This record gives sequence, structure tokens and C-alpha cells, in this order.
Amino acid sequence: MNIPAQAPLHLLHTSAVGTLATHARQPEGFPYPSVLPFAPDARHRPTILVSRLAEHTHNLHADPRAGFLVVDAPDGDVLNGQRVTLLGTFEPVDPAPELVARYLRYHPDAERYLVLGDFTFWTMTLDRLRYIGGFGAMGWLGGDELDPLPALESDQEETLIGEFTDAFFNRSGYQLIGVDRYGADLRKDGLRKRFPFDSGMPDRETLHVALEDCMRRQTD
Repeated sequence: MNIPAQAPLHLLHTSAVGTLATHARQPEGFPYPSVLPFAPDARHRPTILVSRLAEHTHNLHADPRAGFLVVDAPDGDVLNGQRVTLLGTFEPVDPAPELVARYLRYHPDAERYLVLGDFTFWTMTLDRLRYIGGFGAMGWLGGDELDPLPALESDQEETLIGEFTDAFFNRSGYQLIGVDRYGADLRKDGLRKRFPFDSGMPDRETLHVALEDCMRRQTD
């Protein structure tokens, strides 16, 4: 195994869409892939917003086991790009205000689906994952190996976003949409950008310093 530190985690914050593979009910036994947007939760696990009428939603109700593929190949060279395949189970989650707010920061256009009342949130619990980052950089990880640090609480994240949002936008035009112990997620002109920290930040003080460095680098 030769995986750069936190590479799978950063990849899950870089891409806005993934491929969900569920177990088809009809014809039974076949994998059923579909592409859809997702947002990483506080543990970096994919959270999806799906219609109750969608085939993949019916499949998940019948069998919650699924695969989820995320790819980043901006130059079109998929074989030399990064990809991670997640294996685990999807479960429906309550649309708590903090969950909805976080998802909408990543996907503002999703608000029009929420007003329909037909869409529900599901989050993936990871069992295993396989990361490939190009030739020689690949391997398997257990789901609990993705992030060994305690997750950042939603109120802590929202406080940091509140403190830095105006400064980021005024100085660089970026919107700060997410913060975790390993990096910051930014958006500008509809495109997402991941800013990885040098290492995991264990407390609020180190996170504050890392965000100040992030902001400074976006304006240099």
C-alpha cells in the first residue's frame, strides 16, 4: 500500500459528483450505477439527496449496501487521475438544519429540490475503500482509517465560516463553504477548490491559523 497522507479524504472534498452503484431489484442481481451530486459530511462520508421515486432509492431501501466512486481527472486522463471506490451502506438521515445548511453550501441549486418535499438525505457508512492516485499510489483502507481525528462539530465549523466568509470573498472572490481538520473547501464562479492543510489541525487555534494561511495564499 502506498497512499499519500489524507489523499482519499481530500479527493472526497474535491469532486462534486460521484457514481452510486446499488443492487438492482429488476433485473435482480445486477449492479445499477447512477451519477449524482454529493457533499462530504463532517466525517468526509458522502451525503446524497435523492428522490423517493428514483430507481437507486428503491434499490437502497431493498439493500443498503452500495459502492460509490469519486474521480478527479481534470485533464481527461482518468488512468493517471485520482479515484476512490467506497464500499459500505447508505442510510436515510434526518434533515437537521445544520445538515441542510451544509449541503446547500456545497450545492446551492439543490434548494429547489428540497421545496418539492420528495427528496431525502442519505449518508454512507464506510466499510472499506480503495484509492488509486496514479501509477504506484494505490491501496485499501478500512472505513475507520479515513480520518483518525475527532470530527469538527457543526457549530465549530459554522463559527469559523462566519469569521472568515467576508474576508475570503472580499480579498479573493472565493466563498468558504466547508472546514475540517485537514483542509478548507472553497467555491468561486461555481467551481469547487480544495485547500489541504499541511497536517491535521487538532484545535480551534490551529484551524484559525491554517485558515489565515489559506486566505493569504488565495490572494498572493
